[in-house]
Amino acid sequence: MSKAQPQTLNDTADSQVVLQLDKLNKIFNAETPLQNHVLHDISLQVRRGELVALVGTSGSGKSTLLNLMGLLDTASSGELRIQGHLTQGMTEQQRTQLRSESIGFVFQFHHLISAFSVLDNVLMPLMLRYGKPSAEQQQYAEYLLNQVGLASFIHQPTNRISGGQQQRVAIARSLVTRPSLVLADEPTGNLDTQAADEVFSLFERFNVEHQCAIVIVTHDPRLSERCPRTIRLTDGHIVYDGASVDLPSLY
Repeated sequence: MSKAQPQTLNDTADSQVVLQLDKLNKIFNAETPLQNHVLHDISLQVRRGELVALVGTSGSGKSTLLNLMGLLDTASSGELRIQGHLTQGMTEQQRTQLRSESIGFVFQFHHLISAFSVLDNVLMPLMLRYGKPSAEQQQYAEYLLNQVGLASFIHQPTNRISGGQQQRVAIARSLVTRPSLVLADEPTGNLDTQAADEVFSLFERFNVEHQCAIVIVTHDPRLSERCPRTIRLTDGHIVYDGASVDLPSLY
């Protein structure tokens, strides 16, 4: 198996680089008897339009790394840039603003609001940022729902549609702010094989059509093999970063 050759990220002005990590470390309970060094010197970059699988066994650090990428947590050391913006030293308000402007999220559990309609769930990130969405924003949300095959469900409460349909709503919601980066944590983990394939096909299509970078954490080798690039973590280290077809065994 090839060992990863982390890149030193010197060119922060490259507009095609959406996400840059340089020697990122994450230590929980530092300097205590319970200290746990979860991520070790993680260096990588993700460019606009890339579709990347992040794989590894349970406990390898995948979710921790995704939380750092999404600015949901802070690193213990190292540098993380989103579209050239160095996030170390940002206030929580600045991090929240950058996250809402640049990053879309899709999780294994949809985190939809069951009392709200499908359309209102998609519009939620815009409501939180602007209040009442504009007519143009609502039109774009409806366009996205049409693209995921839910045009006839826009006024339905989300608790009246299937799990696969709920995940389609979550994908539309992740794209409604036109982010440069989408992070997906086991987005097909609760779906059957057919629904998982359909949802993943949406990621592939939106990746091409919107040229947003997408990083997907998955335990499903069938899906990770469909990503052009795979990053594999073992015990908090990147042990492979390259073409998925060149990685003989993902697990």
